[in-house]
Amino acid sequence: MRLRTPLTEETARRLRVGDRVELSGNIVTARDMAHKHLIEGNDIPFDLNVIYHCGPIVKDGKAVSAGPTTSIREEPYEADVIRMFGVRAVIGKGGMGEKTRKALAEYGCVYLSAVGGTGVLMAERIIKVRDVYKLSEFGMPEAFWALEVEDMPLIVAMDTKGGDLYRDVLHESTKRLKEMLTH
Repeated sequence: MRLRTPLTEETARRLRVGDRVELSGNIVTARDMAHKHLIEGNDIPFDLNVIYHCGPIVKDGKAVSAGPTTSIREEPYEADVIRMFGVRAVIGKGGMGEKTRKALAEYGCVYLSAVGGTGVLMAERIIKVRDVYKLSEFGMPEAFWALEVEDMPLIVAMDTKGGDLYRDVLHESTKRLKEMLTH
């Protein structure tokens, strides 16, 4: 399924765990320092419709690597960021916790999984580095990078109905392990 930003709440609520999407449009990277900056009540000069947990490597105005970073680090902040900024999609790897899961359902947002180890592939999907904010204060990986992407390959891993691909895989693998150990 092809998606284009800005995503609406209706679009986010239609998506289900396991849906494969190709995302095009504008996204903004945000990691630890960026999330802390946001929940402290600071604004940024970009729309946060889609947040990408990523610390890209940018050289001469072009992203050369932009793989996802582990999202659970943002768990203390993400629900508040979703609520405060109207975020409709969060991109990362590894999933998020219960607080974020509840915010996805309440505010109409999805968690989109990007495959780890795909930094160069994801950078190839960035057609333009539009801007950067807080580069000198936060450094390259922690700054907010406004990116334009085309056909970024992602999977809906957490949806607005409480679906959670990571929880499902953990449950099924635990069940299978118990079966194997009892035989």
